Amino acid sequence: MRVLLLGGTTEAGTVARALESAGIETVFSYAGRTNAPVAQPVPVRVGGFGGVAGLVAYLGRERISHVVDATHPFAATMGHNAHTACMQMGVPLLRLERPAWVPQTGDRWTQVPTIERACAALPHDPARVFLAIGRMHLDQFAAAPQHHYLLRLVDAPTRPVALPHHSLVVARGPFNMAQDTDMLRVHAITHLVAKNAGGSGAVAKIEAARALGLHVIMIARPQRPRTEKAHDAGAVLHWLSHSAERGV
Repeated sequence: MRVLLLGGTTEAGTVARALESAGIETVFSYAGRTNAPVAQPVPVRVGGFGGVAGLVAYLGRERISHVVDATHPFAATMGHNAHTACMQMGVPLLRLERPAWVPQTGDRWTQVPTIERACAALPHDPARVFLAIGRMHLDQFAAAPQHHYLLRLVDAPTRPVALPHHSLVVARGPFNMAQDTDMLRVHAITHLVAKNAGGSGAVAKIEAARALGLHVIMIARPQRPRTEKAHDAGAVLHWLSHSAERGV
């Protein structure tokens, strides 16, 4: 058995440690979007595969028997490519999917389907917005230049941010509720824009916004292909053991 673990989440690291402890040969794949990814206990590759064709070639060349997709819930392209490549190669695929966040008592959510709709959902009058969506789609909020945006990124931007009014915090999580509450207060934030990443690793900002009574614009997850799913490392090991028993 040789597993390709598509990473990008805190949970992927937990799975990598579980696979290493179980003695299962594993390759951990990072997309390469951060300068200093977290160290892993298994061999790591960094970078894209070159679309479906490149991933198909990699699966064959590296004798991959199973793929665990533990990418971010919003990494839709990688999810679709993994599904298509595994179907072509007959390689079993498991999606590690953390539960989505759901509004709780005290939340003031506006739920939207896309980043474009999130920008449109901001008020017309100037507001102070914590834009917690990562760095790839920041420029889309240039369509609402009247707001002051707080950006918290793992790495400093390599080119100017196309937002005329913004503050930048460079820091790596996870963060706790007290830290995020303090940050929101210091920057006088009125609105939070977030992707529904789910899980516990990034929930502190949602809890802080609830405690402070802030408006939250929550972007729904993109659709993923239908495949087998697991919610934790134990379920991943169970799936792999049953695959081995079936001779897959």
